Amino acid sequence: MDMCRCGMYTYLPYSKGGSQMVKIAFWTPAHGFKHLSSVSFFQDKFQNFYGAKVNVTSEPYMPYWNEEEVLAADGSKTIVYRGSDYRMVDAIASALNFTVRVLPTSSWTEVTRLVEEKTSLISPILHSIIPERVEKFDFTYLYENAYFSFGMAKPDLEPRWKSIYYPLSTGVWTIMMGHVVFFPFLLWQFIRAGHDGHTDVGVGAVFQDVVGMLLGQNLPRRLSYTSSSRVLVAAWLVFALILGLAYRGNLTASLTLPKYPPRPETLKEIVDNVDMITMPSYGKHFRKFYSDSESPLFQALGSLMNPGPSLMEGLKMALVKRRGHLDARKYIQYEILDKFTEKDGSTPFYVTRGFVSPTPCGWPIPHDAPYKAHLDRLIVATLEAGLYDKWTADLMRETKLRTQRRQRQRYAAGHQGQAEPKAVNEDGLPTLTINHTQGAFILLLLGFVFNTLIFSSELLCKI
Repeated sequence: MDMCRCGMYTYLPYSKGGSQMVKIAFWTPAHGFKHLSSVSFFQDKFQNFYGAKVNVTSEPYMPYWNEEEVLAADGSKTIVYRGSDYRMVDAIASALNFTVRVLPTSSWTEVTRLVEEKTSLISPILHSIIPERVEKFDFTYLYENAYFSFGMAKPDLEPRWKSIYYPLSTGVWTIMMGHVVFFPFLLWQFIRAGHDGHTDVGVGAVFQDVVGMLLGQNLPRRLSYTSSSRVLVAAWLVFALILGLAYRGNLTASLTLPKYPPRPETLKEIVDNVDMITMPSYGKHFRKFYSDSESPLFQALGSLMNPGPSLMEGLKMALVKRRGHLDARKYIQYEILDKFTEKDGSTPFYVTRGFVSPTPCGWPIPHDAPYKAHLDRLIVATLEAGLYDKWTADLMRETKLRTQRRQRQRYAAGHQGQAEPKAVNEDGLPTLTINHTQGAFILLLLGFVFNTLIFSSELLCKI
């Protein structure tokens, strides 16, 4: 009985001495229960990691996570991480006193597989919660809603030769042409009445004078000087003045501020206007999710989806075909800013205002992870402080400025193969190019052809 002795041990995965088993108490019949250590019986084992290296897995997915190989001053190469999610996990690592060790991975499947196997303690990059994933691993606090939007190519401008037609509506053009045909005949009748039906002025001559007044050529010299004719001509001049001013003003606006065709923005418009919707390889889960939906619109979306192409491949295909790329809104915005921003800040793509559905997102962690409460607490603290949104906004702004600066340097160095810069004057305002004014030149060419035909007919009549 004197040899009866019981000990109580606890396992500390993280401590000052590293991972160890600690004896915290013992019991004997003679002395009873004795507490031997400062370690509590219900010790919070994940409040302090004591500088340990914690395995995490992720893949580049900006503006949330990226890694770059940087050449140091001594010639060595180091990997530098950046992105809003990396900054948040780095802040959490400082609070919990651990060091992030990023395990190498070759795909998103491997990223989550290592979490499922508990080789990786966290995948600190947003993942959408869908049923297939919940079965394999758990999630931290849902700190972000991923708005899956479409990256689309901006529609091209309609042919510029129509620019001379745009300032007035079809109804105004029709009424004006009717007046041009009817008014000369009416004026010719007044002239005939003023000359008692005897005049050498024909309808053709009156028509030429009326059209000349409309175009601002000059006042007619061969028309009748009766009061009735003068009143009619004065009314026509006022009409020509008002219509001419309105046309010239709207023409200037339509040339300098071109009218773009409407572009698809909502999910229904996109489904009706594209032939295919691309998405990265993980899109197969979303295609199944949308295809199994009871909504006909989501079913149509699932039938158009083609998982596999990356974002860059999807955007490049959208430039030449009627396609769109579906992905997280911020990710598409970042890649467009980083890869396609011109020196004036414009891009050939846009991100739709409409989205498929707001999907809650969190960080994948193993099921029943005991450190989940600490991660959730610090994620909420970061969000409430406004740091996460600020990191994202700063990164977006810096990316756009950096890309614009890079494009200016390329143009300054005479880099070939870049898009032709927009024509602007010294003040930065757009100037009119041949594309803007080709309608006037086409009209002039048609006038030359029509004049040649009339001149040829006059020569034939004299023979």
